[in-house]
Amino acid sequence: MTATSWDIVVIGAGAAGLLAASQAAERGRRTLLLEKNRKAGVKILMSGGTRCNITHATDNRGIVEAFGPPGKFLHSALAALSVDETIALFESEGVPTKTEENGKIFPVSNKASDVLDALLRRLQRSGATLALEEPLLDIQRLASGFTLTTPRRCLNASRVILTTGGKSYPGSGTTGDGYGIAARFGHTIVPPRPALVPITVSIPWVLELRGITIPDVCLRVCAAEACLASRRGSLLFAHFGLTGPVALDVSRVVSGHSRPETLHLEIDLLPSLPEAALDEFLRTEAASAGGKQLAGILAGHLPRRLGDALLCHAGMQPERKSAGLSKLERGQLVRAVKNLRLPVAGTLGFGKAEVTAGGVALDEVDSRRMESKRLPGLYIAGEVLDLDGPIGGYNFQAAFSTGWLAGDMAARFPGE
Repeated sequence: MTATSWDIVVIGAGAAGLLAASQAAERGRRTLLLEKNRKAGVKILMSGGTRCNITHATDNRGIVEAFGPPGKFLHSALAALSVDETIALFESEGVPTKTEENGKIFPVSNKASDVLDALLRRLQRSGATLALEEPLLDIQRLASGFTLTTPRRCLNASRVILTTGGKSYPGSGTTGDGYGIAARFGHTIVPPRPALVPITVSIPWVLELRGITIPDVCLRVCAAEACLASRRGSLLFAHFGLTGPVALDVSRVVSGHSRPETLHLEIDLLPSLPEAALDEFLRTEAASAGGKQLAGILAGHLPRRLGDALLCHAGMQPERKSAGLSKLERGQLVRAVKNLRLPVAGTLGFGKAEVTAGGVALDEVDSRRMESKRLPGLYIAGEVLDLDGPIGGYNFQAAFSTGWLAGDMAARFPGE
């Protein structure tokens, strides 16, 4: 194995790694980007249904707030590369963007490959070297930097940037390699768990609703009577349970619970219609159109298949006429629509998770520089950090910004 010296070696060519390497090389540093896959940015190509939701239509404060209390870690990174600057970066590389009604920002082409191609063009132009199919086997700290071993060679680097990603979508190569590296150098690893992952439900009648989308629901995850998380938005019934934005956004609570099977979901299928208004609607319809089937009445608000299932769940047959609907029965039907309780089975795990919750503890990384507080010269960015946000481009923005800042700061050597 031939020893090769580099100023900076970046480990992992995902969203954070590609920008980190580009930024370091643009500052004149001899930079190597190591990637174990045959291609860079495999997860980028898979994201957003292969459309790649690059960021969200908000300002930096909106990004920070979306991550909750940990979001304050992103202040410096977003100051280095803001939402607007991220959009400008891609548009300058020939990737025009569009903002959808829900605030998600995609390439106009709806092609994640255009996003990746833009990052690769920038990388090539920066002068950084991309080494594909070259996994890291070992890394050691030396007095003057680091030595890294791959199947091909032994490398020396003054500084290292760790951007290996988490454990979500392991088929893309994100198998948690970075956690062992960080732990070796004294970092605490918050136990990784799936986030933005579909929730599984074992009730047969719910599984038979697969394919039905409800554009506006309120979904809560509860333990006994305590609400652990709540979101409002679109919900999709699937053959395994529930997915769609609201299910994905609350899923980290399920995957992080020690006994997820003790949790239950509470779903308001018509959050814009108060219980009293729904009850009055049912009473009026029963009085004025007694010959109409109950299922037909509900069809004015909900998909027919869902309405039929809810009637059965409330103890009534779909073909039943609305005439004679009692106050007790109305109450049962209102509860089925406004407070549908479903026991949780679990989640689909890392294999179907869009991001990873957990990772390198944030208080052990200098957020102003993305440099390890445990080991000077080691920089950490992207999903390997204990930082995960909601669906909608927030996580890509965090990866882009932390990667950019890490590359910038790693390239600033003392005395220069």
